[in-house]
Amino acid sequence: MLRASRCLFRTSVAPAAALAAALLSSLARCSFLEPRDPVDSSLSPYFGTKTRYEDVNPGLLSGPEAPWRDPELLEGTCTPVQLVALIRHGTRYPTAKQIRKLRQLHGLLQARGSRDGGAGSTRSRDLGAALADWPLWYADWMDGQLVEKGRQDMRQLALRLASLFPALFSRENYGRLRLITSSKHRCVDSGAAFLQGLWQHYHPGLPLPDVADMECGPPRVNDKLMRFFDHCEKFLTEVEKNATALYHVEAFKTGPEMQNILKKVAATLQVPVNDLNADLIQVAFFTCSFDLAIKGVKSPWCDVFDIDDAKVLEYLNDLKQYWKRGYGYTINSRSSCTLFQDIFQHLDKAVEQKQRSQPISSPVILQFGHAETLLPLLSLMGYFKDKEPLTAYNYKEQMHRKFRSGHIVPYASNLIFVLYHCENAKTPKEQFRVQMLLNEKVLPLAYSQETVSFYEDLKNHYKDILQSCQTSEECELAKANSTSDEL
Repeated sequence: MLRASRCLFRTSVAPAAALAAALLSSLARCSFLEPRDPVDSSLSPYFGTKTRYEDVNPGLLSGPEAPWRDPELLEGTCTPVQLVALIRHGTRYPTAKQIRKLRQLHGLLQARGSRDGGAGSTRSRDLGAALADWPLWYADWMDGQLVEKGRQDMRQLALRLASLFPALFSRENYGRLRLITSSKHRCVDSGAAFLQGLWQHYHPGLPLPDVADMECGPPRVNDKLMRFFDHCEKFLTEVEKNATALYHVEAFKTGPEMQNILKKVAATLQVPVNDLNADLIQVAFFTCSFDLAIKGVKSPWCDVFDIDDAKVLEYLNDLKQYWKRGYGYTINSRSSCTLFQDIFQHLDKAVEQKQRSQPISSPVILQFGHAETLLPLLSLMGYFKDKEPLTAYNYKEQMHRKFRSGHIVPYASNLIFVLYHCENAKTPKEQFRVQMLLNEKVLPLAYSQETVSFYEDLKNHYKDILQSCQTSEECELAKANSTSDEL
């Protein structure tokens, strides 16, 4: 069993140095970007992995700290005894690569303004001028770091989960709380912010503590679990570093749907179409999402696109996720076997301890990772699989697809396993049941569409993964170089 940090909350004591550094460095940089009240955009449902959590759970707009109890959640004689949560980091800044592309696009617009000479429609001139004048406030140091809105995502998620499962998040259980995280700052900082939310839960009405007033061992970094893809040689060779692995992504960029958007945007902004490409169009679209998510501002970038454009750009993003993290190649999901098995090791231990009338050693396990952590795991479990693969050539046929990354793994997305012990069970098998929640909503079982399973039945269904999927074998490169297993 993997070891993770165990956390305690106290007042007026020195903090753990690692946690202090993580919080202070990021808070200092982000204090000037306090999130505003949510602003809506008709494009919001189509931002893919850059989607705000509240766009997936609209009810949070009116009460982001109030728990919403799914009516399918078990209650009565069934008591939750353990919760294992896999949580994507909160809202983040663009990466340095995205910022560089935005600068390139911004430069094109400024150059266009200097040579405009009054040509083009009034709307084009006005929008182009507005974008050229729009502050380019993104800086290289931001490079994917967590923003204040992302901390808020985590604090509010902590408040809701603590209210939804009060026995598991009781003060008595703090000493048995376990946290694991990816090494990326946005994940470490998300874990710290989640802990602040738990502090709020037990000290309502009081301001969030300074780092000096909170003590907790930092979440334990474990990239072999949270970034398993970086440790899988087969994935790295056949997908990550394979120039042809994302063929369908590149083909769609040059296909008719994207080329129509390219010409339309060039005409709208009055820039030469040859100066634009699909990557610049996509970064313009994502800049609308970043301004919305980070600052609560609907920027002029949002006015460049309509809903039909947004659906095409969402599909481009989904193609990448599908072929790199989802069903496109078997190794994408099989590389996550270790994480899946780790989850069930926690559940197994809780069942064993309960059967022996022992206290559960780890009632709550929190694991902070990425969209790239969650998507392969959900694919491994058989979720959101369409009858036909997503390709560069079936955009219209996939308009109603299941695999929509923004609806599955927005910022702060979470996959939660809840283990229940049920009194008055007629058989030992019926004593332990499991429910899964995706983004705080009960997730029906992929194989039966039931909302709850006996734990023994769940393990039997995933027997092959739990017993036969060995990462060392799955990730080993074949001696003879063979073609990837494209689906």
